[in-house]
Amino acid sequence: MDPQAAKFIGAGLACVAMAGAGVGVGIIFGNFLQAAIRNPAAAQQQFGNLIFGFAVTEALGIFGLLIAILVDRVRYEPWVKAVIFLPMAISFVAAGVIWRFMYDFRPESGTLNAIVGTFGVEPVGWLNTWPWNTLFLIFVGVWMQVGFAMVILSAGLKGISTELLEAARVDGANELQVFRGITFPLLLPTIAVISTTVIIIALKAFDIVYVMTNGNFGTEVLANRMYKELFNFSQFGRGSAVAVILFVAIVPVMLFNIKRFREQEAIR
Repeated sequence: MDPQAAKFIGAGLACVAMAGAGVGVGIIFGNFLQAAIRNPAAAQQQFGNLIFGFAVTEALGIFGLLIAILVDRVRYEPWVKAVIFLPMAISFVAAGVIWRFMYDFRPESGTLNAIVGTFGVEPVGWLNTWPWNTLFLIFVGVWMQVGFAMVILSAGLKGISTELLEAARVDGANELQVFRGITFPLLLPTIAVISTTVIIIALKAFDIVYVMTNGNFGTEVLANRMYKELFNFSQFGRGSAVAVILFVAIVPVMLFNIKRFREQEAIR
């Protein structure tokens, strides 16, 4: 075949492929917009994902760092770490079942309502009232993942030179100044690892929401909506559209992680 003709044929095939991809993307986003128009709760689902991702990430960063600093100073550090890390051994589904019983409306099976009932308080629908139910779901996510954040941050703390910390104290710096000027800046790469990992987990949040509320009472998230569209309503176009939106939301975080790892490898 003539090389010039081959170039024209290749360019034509490339144009056809790009047009097909454009049509595919248009169909996907068309399905997504259609679902959003027909379902006013779609905006609330995205808002719920943002709340879940932001709140879980911030809470894990704060509590994980606080626990790591405190545990690093206790005598029985390995045992305390093992107890805090234990929820990581439980699946999200099992944790959802456990905490669903904890939040149950019936005092016979709901631990929290049994406790407040001893003080003469009427049973509370912990998972029925927005936005408190969202906060209770976030608490379950933090309870499960705080051990992960603690272990990673504890390793980062142990990697900081004790001579550097002691030199700052000798120069007159108090503990708060040492933390703000030395410890926290050196922990920023570790915090970035935790934040990006937790953001990906939070964006894909499904198990806890499905088991505890099934997305009812204003707790819907995109992954649970995708499941409903695919398997409950047989709306495969809309379900695929939600899946693509989740993928597009997660890819930038993954690319950021890959870029940061490559930079660290280049320094080493």
